[in-house]
Amino acid sequence: MKRKGRLFLVFSIIAVLVILFSQCMDAPKMKATETSIAGAKTCVQCHKDISNSYLNNAHYAASSPIENNNQVNLGTDYVYEYDKNLKVAIEKRDSGTFQVVYFNGHEKLARRFDIAIGSGKNAYTYASWKGNILSQLPLSFFKQINGWANSPGMRTSSPDFGRIIDSRCLECHSSFIESKKENNGSLIVSHEMLKSSLVYGIDCERCHGPAGKHVEFHLKNPDKKEAKFIALYKTLTRKQRVDACGVCHSGNDAELLKSTFSFKPGEDIKEYYAHISSSQESQPDVHGQQNQMLEGSKCFTKSNSLECSTCHSPHDQNKGSLTLYSKKCISCHSTIEHTQKTLESAMVKTNCIDCHMPLKPSKVISFQQAGKSEVSPYMLRSHRIAIY
Repeated sequence: MKRKGRLFLVFSIIAVLVILFSQCMDAPKMKATETSIAGAKTCVQCHKDISNSYLNNAHYAASSPIENNNQVNLGTDYVYEYDKNLKVAIEKRDSGTFQVVYFNGHEKLARRFDIAIGSGKNAYTYASWKGNILSQLPLSFFKQINGWANSPGMRTSSPDFGRIIDSRCLECHSSFIESKKENNGSLIVSHEMLKSSLVYGIDCERCHGPAGKHVEFHLKNPDKKEAKFIALYKTLTRKQRVDACGVCHSGNDAELLKSTFSFKPGEDIKEYYAHISSSQESQPDVHGQQNQMLEGSKCFTKSNSLECSTCHSPHDQNKGSLTLYSKKCISCHSTIEHTQKTLESAMVKTNCIDCHMPLKPSKVISFQQAGKSEVSPYMLRSHRIAIY
């Protein structure tokens, strides 16, 4: 009897599972909405060439996980000495690469390189996870000196491992992270983030908007060539196109009304920021306020079409190609009004940029090398096109 009872129980369970499984198979699939995310890997299926080209774009590398130490210069061991007793060393260990604090020769603290922030064209600064708290490491690598120095804003008297990186920082250096921020009135008491949710770099949907519905439609309708349910920049006004870039390139000193992770091309940037200072109201900084600098240029104010993508290819890597940029200048300025001495220089046709968009020191970022009293300026390209 017991054997028959057990068999009856087993068959009953199997029958219930079969019914449940058949219901799942018959259930309608969830339809994509205008906020459904497809993921950049999905975009590759139909946009392989563009996707492969974008892998070399600086936006794609705005943040990245430390893998195989590609973003950490390990040519030689480096030691940053704060004084004769206190130093931070960069050391490769079995579980990764670390910034290690030594006091009088004894190890006091070690934090692993987990994330590189920045494309590496000018610099890398680094972050380390401790649970769900992300903190900046005290040393950064600067291409300008091809070496290490204190991270921007960090003191040079002692290393600081307590500077927290919150979701606001990652809104311009990644595509998404889920924040677990807790408020106590106006005071933020927790900066936890779900690290498994981090989408590194600036991916396709950060600039084109959520693509779930777009992908669903075109997989069902492969013969439809006109893009549906996705942002088409050719249909946007100049202001809308500039706003799409301005989400990250207008600086971070404005009061934020809501997370810019939810910004979609075509929206008004004023819905996200309480007020963004104009070029007339302030002196824009070369770091992060490229939009205000461009909008203060005569090239911009006297044109109806000039905007960011006029010079910057959104999918390719053309940063640093001064000759290519200069061709853009000459396409509008075919009649070049220069002195005879300037006209004799070969640079006139190959390098307009260094004269009319020179490298300028940032007012908000600088760094200091170990053992040096002077502060080194952080040089970036001015986006105010002018006669200097």
